[in-house]
Formats: sequence, structure tokens, C-alpha cells
Amino acid sequence: MSELVHLTAQGNVAIITIDNPPVNALSPGVPEGIADALEQIEKDDSIVAVVVIGAGRTFVAGADIKEFGKVRSGKDRGEGLNPILLRIEDCRKPVVMAIHGTAFGGGLELAMAGHYRVAVPSAQVGQPEVKLGIIPGAAGTQRLPRLAGVAKALTLCVEGNPIKALDAVASGIVDRLIDGDLLVGAIAFATEIAGKPVRKTRERNDKLGTPNENASLYSAARENARKKQRGQIAPLAAIDAVEAATKLSFEDGCRAENDLFTRCLFSDQCNALIHVFFGEREVAKIPDVPRETPLIPMNSAAVVGAGTMGGGIAMVFANAGIPVLLKETDQAALDRGFANIQKNYANSVQRGRFTQEFVDQRLNLIRPTLRYTEFVEADIVIEAVFESMALKKEVFAELERVCKPGAILASNTSTLSIDEIAASTTRPQQVIGTHFFSPANVMRLLELVRGKATATQVIATCMQLSKKLGKIGVLVGNCFGFAGNRMFQPYRREAQFLVEEGASVEAVDQALYDFGMAMGPLATADLAGLDIGWRIRKEHPDLYKPGSRRPIAEDRLCELGRFGQKTGAGWYRYDENRRPAPDPEVAACVRQWAAEAAIAQRRPSSEEIVERCIYALVNEGARLLDEGYALRAVDIDIIYLNGYGFPAYRGGPMWYADTVGLKKVYDRVCEFRRQHGELWEPAPLLKRLTQEGKSFDEFDRQREAVA
Repeated sequence: MSELVHLTAQGNVAIITIDNPPVNALSPGVPEGIADALEQIEKDDSIVAVVVIGAGRTFVAGADIKEFGKVRSGKDRGEGLNPILLRIEDCRKPVVMAIHGTAFGGGLELAMAGHYRVAVPSAQVGQPEVKLGIIPGAAGTQRLPRLAGVAKALTLCVEGNPIKALDAVASGIVDRLIDGDLLVGAIAFATEIAGKPVRKTRERNDKLGTPNENASLYSAARENARKKQRGQIAPLAAIDAVEAATKLSFEDGCRAENDLFTRCLFSDQCNALIHVFFGEREVAKIPDVPRETPLIPMNSAAVVGAGTMGGGIAMVFANAGIPVLLKETDQAALDRGFANIQKNYANSVQRGRFTQEFVDQRLNLIRPTLRYTEFVEADIVIEAVFESMALKKEVFAELERVCKPGAILASNTSTLSIDEIAASTTRPQQVIGTHFFSPANVMRLLELVRGKATATQVIATCMQLSKKLGKIGVLVGNCFGFAGNRMFQPYRREAQFLVEEGASVEAVDQALYDFGMAMGPLATADLAGLDIGWRIRKEHPDLYKPGSRRPIAEDRLCELGRFGQKTGAGWYRYDENRRPAPDPEVAACVRQWAAEAAIAQRRPSSEEIVERCIYALVNEGARLLDEGYALRAVDIDIIYLNGYGFPAYRGGPMWYADTVGLKKVYDRVCEFRRQHGELWEPAPLLKRLTQEGKSFDEFDRQREAVA
């Protein structure tokens, strides 16, 4: 028997324990071990029932994702898990699946092959495969509707979100909740049902519904998937597979599922989403920050500034159970800030995201104050004031005066130099950038900015803290705009140039939206506020080289008082509910400004719009990598997926460039250089990789091998 699976017995109940840490994935050896155990059980007449349980912290958290890569590389998948699942189902003795932790993906497919399922109240089950660009591939789409009904199966397989044990019981996926010791309870349950006829899930058809009942479910699911999972193929394939369960025999449904699974597995989208899955884990690795670096305890926090960002950051700490002080300069501003926090929490309760009890507990963790002196015990202080270097230096001078020696002093600046801020203190080693994204209590990205003096202990602590806060922390170097905003500048530059050259505002935004971006670049600017970029450009005239072309339209819009959504007008006009509408006045103004600047007019195609904006991102990303401000190409991808609305199924800008082919990207960048000037100078790394026939992914792997 496999070392990953153990067979024991208590009385006349056999116990199959899956022991493949850390999450009991269904790696090679596990299915074979279960098969060997079943063979022994079938021969033992003293055994009347079987319990299958996971060792350690979970049941089975899913299949081994690395195996998908092997199949993509040419390994024969064969029938996958299906033979062992059929063998479990055909066992003459009742098989009880005992679930704690999670039963996700292949783990739930394994559990559904059992005759019964029991679970502890804290357990979760789900079919999250769509998040990897695939669908369940071991009859998950065939057995789940037989247990839970078509509607629930569609929700689980198409959206990919887990449900808790109580919901699983109500849905028919789990037969009984076990309070107390799971194994003891599972053995008692197995003893109770021993001798009764076994119920094969594949033969249970009473919940499959009728064609008339199901038609509206499939129609609504497809409409919802096209809207909420725009551009993705796996959600629609999952609907097709569940539909097959209701129209075909179990065997034919499994064949249909396998065809759909294989089509998804070999898609660019699956490749990209698996890249993202591993990338989110890769960004936690910092070459010169050892895993054993001691961490600074994070028991209390403070935030300076109770505006939109400061209030959101305070909520992030409170949601993680960390007490936080929230400071403002006067009582009126403090009251406004705290009222906004209360409003945000009230909205969350109304949407069912939080309970009122949870919100009351979190609000009790946020303590408003007007005095820096209360910061004396804070383990970390995050400055979130107006984006002005002079003001930030004033704040850090105060923090220097009141904070304890070991406290981390962090700035939420989105562009300004962390080194210059750190230089205003006598402890630059404790200073780091913590760039949250708006709204801070929602967005997953936390861009951590390393100054030249930032201590490794501070970096390690903030990387770990980001996980506790429910964020994905990505470490970047200290340059203007850091990684995300530095790349965003040429992306938005090209969007404005395209409008000035004759494209409509709507055409530019629609092209990028159709590409998969959450919002078009001009609508994004209206949301953020055009005045923010305007102020930065005025404070930093060196952003553009003398004599080079620079956008004119957005600054002129600001001069007209059009700052975006907050003023009811920017690139678009907005009603009282902030719904956008095209504005002929903007189109007329841009034509006039373009004529004054002698910019030739034409109608750029959607393809050119996408290429100019996305390849501008890629080119600048290559510069960041070459200059060392980003550790890896995948770090840039994770930043853009979680902070800038880049479509996950395209893998991020650098992965997307690899998918297109760096030679094609480089050739277009060179063509844009000839057409539009030095702003399109190819990044040296992009040129080098193209000449070597390599990709950004290979660049990452080569750099990792050297490290």
C-alpha cells in the first residue's frame, strides 16, 4: 500500500486515512493507495463499513495542480480519477467520507463517490476549478447535481466559491454534521448505517429536474457567467457539463465532461490562471529575506489621516482583529472619517457580507484620536495623508518623536520617494512603503516599497502582515510610481494620445474593456479623479523629456473644472447616481485642442488601441525588471491582476506578452517607435529576450536558478 494512505480498523469499521501533507492533495500514490485499501477491505468479511478521512488539518483540498502541467506537456491523463471513484461507489460495504478542513475540487469529487458524507461544522466543500480555467474532471459535474440539484450544482461549478458544512447539509451534499471528534462520530455513523443497502450517487436521479424546469436555470447561468465572468471559457463549459448530466446517461455525461475538461485544460486561459495560482505564492519569496527572519509582533496599529484611504486602511486592520488608532487634525474631519467607516460597514451588513455582531466588534477596535501621543504603543503606524512630500515629512517627524523604537513607520504614498521620507527620521531602517489600493478594505493588493535602508525584519514582518490583513503583498523597489503606477502612466498616456489622434473616448474604453480590463483607462481616470494626475504632473514636470510629446487633453479638462465622477464631469458626464454618458462637449473640445496642436486626425482600430495601451504596459514592465525595481515578471502580473483590473484569464501583462510572443510585441513596439517617437524606445530587456528567443517566464526561472 502507498505510504500516503494508511489502513486501520476500529472494531468492524475500516479506516482509510489519506496522509499526504500539507493538504492531502490527490497526488500520484494516493488514488492507488485507496484502491489497495479497498481491495483488502473487500476480502475481509469482518469489516462492515468504511470511513475515509484525511490526516492533519484537512480532508482533501484538491488534485495536485502540478499534474495538470504534466498532462499539458504530453503525459497521458488516461481516465484520471474516475476508475477509483467508481470502485469506491461499487464497494459492497458502505463508504463514509469524513470531512474536516476542506473538500475542494478532486477532494469533493472523491467525497461524492462515497455512499455517505459527514462533516464537522467548520468544514467547507466546493468545486473551484473554474478559477484555474478548467472544470471538474472526475465526474464532479455529474455527481453534484445528483446530490444537490441542478441549481446548486451550477452555482458551485460555475462560480467556484466554497460553501460551509451547514449549507452542504441543507443542499444534500453532506448527510450529517458531527460535533466533537470527527473520527469517533464518523465511526458511529458508519456503524449505524452498516448493513443497509448502499446508495450509489451516480444512480440517484431524483434531483436532476425536468427539461422545462432546467431550461431557465441554464439560460440564467449563461447570462450571469457572460456578465460576471466576462471572456472566460471555463464557466460556460461547466454549464454545458452540468446540462449533460441531466440529458445523458452517467457514462455519456462523464465522457462529455471529459471532452470539455480537456478543451479547457489545453487553453491559454487555463495556462494563464495556473500561472496566477503559483504566482500568488511566488511573490512571497524575497531572495535576501530568509524565511527564518524574526518578525516584529503586530498587536496594535495606528493610521494618520481619516480620509477615504485612511479610513479604509483602519477597516482592514480592524477586520483582521488588530486594534487601530485613527488620527485626524480636527474633530470635524475625524467625525466625517469615522462616519464613512460606519457607513461602509452598514452597507456590508445590508449586502449580507458581515453580521451586525461582527461589525460592532470591528468598530470597537477602531479608536479615533486627535493626538499623536496615543501612538506610543503602536507596533506599526501608516501615514495616509495628502500626497505632498512636505506634509509627509511633517508627519514622520511627529512619528519619530512619539513612536517606540521598534515600531514600523509606513507610508501609503502612491508615487513619492520612500528614501526621501525615511531621511526625515533617524530610523530609516524602520521605514517602508505600504501602498494600499482604493478602496483599501476591498482591493487585495498591497504594494510594499523597499527603501535603500529598510531592514529585512521590517520587510519580512510586512509581507507576513499582508497575509493577516487578507492582502497579497508584493515587494517592489523605490522609484517614482513604484511598479504599478509607473507602468500605469504610459498605459494611460497612450489612451489619451489615441483620443487626441481621433479615437472617441468610448472607443478607447470599449476596446480595453472588451480585451478584459475591469474598466477602460479613461473611465478609470474619472473614477480616481483627473485632478490627482494633474497635480502630480504639475509637481513633477520632469515626467516627460523636453521636446517629447505629452498628453494635453486631460490637463485641459481639469482647467475646465472637469475632475471626473466627483464633479459630475470628466471624460464622461455623470448623473446624480454617477452613471456615465458620452459627452459631445468633450469630443468637440478634444478636436479643437488637437487642431491647435496640429495632431493629424484618423480613426485608430480597436486592435491598435489594445496594442498601444497594453504593449506600453509591457515595455515599461520590462524596464522595471531590468532596473531591478520588480523582482520577477510574475510580481508585475500579480500587481496588475489585483490592483489594476487586468483580466486574470490573460495572466497579467508580462504573461500576456509571452502568450502573444515577445518577437511580435517587440516588432510592434519598434513600429510604434518609428511612428510616434522616442516615448516608444524598446526596453533593453525586451530587445534582449527577443534576440535570445526567450520569454519573461524563462527570465524569471533563470533568475530564480541564479538566486
